[in-house]
Amino acid sequence: MNPMAQQPENIALYEQQMKKGTLDPFPYDRLMIYYRKQKEYKKELQIINQAIKIFSDQLEKQAGQQIEAAKSRASIKRLSEKFSKLSGLVDKKGNPKYLPEPLAHWTKRKQTVQQKLKK
Repeated sequence: MNPMAQQPENIALYEQQMKKGTLDPFPYDRLMIYYRKQKEYKKELQIINQAIKIFSDQLEKQAGQQIEAAKSRASIKRLSEKFSKLSGLVDKKGNPKYLPEPLAHWTKRKQTVQQKLKK
């Protein structure tokens, strides 16, 4: 069987998973690659934006849960904040300096796609 003939079926499955808001980066990555190879940069940018939003929301939700859990343990929270600042993981205001994967990769790709769309 021709692998190219199966791609639209796979794309439909990946799009279904994406619409469900899956937290698995694989379908988003595969869709980005597919649209990149098809030179459909607007669609790729839409996928990137949606993936970044879903994963950023999840990251904020997890951070909020950790903060709530740490409120009852103030000394642990203070130590954690100090360690993060000393190790350079957060800035002076407590904002993270680094994005976890796959957000860092997708943010970089977003910039590349935006430059291609400007041309």
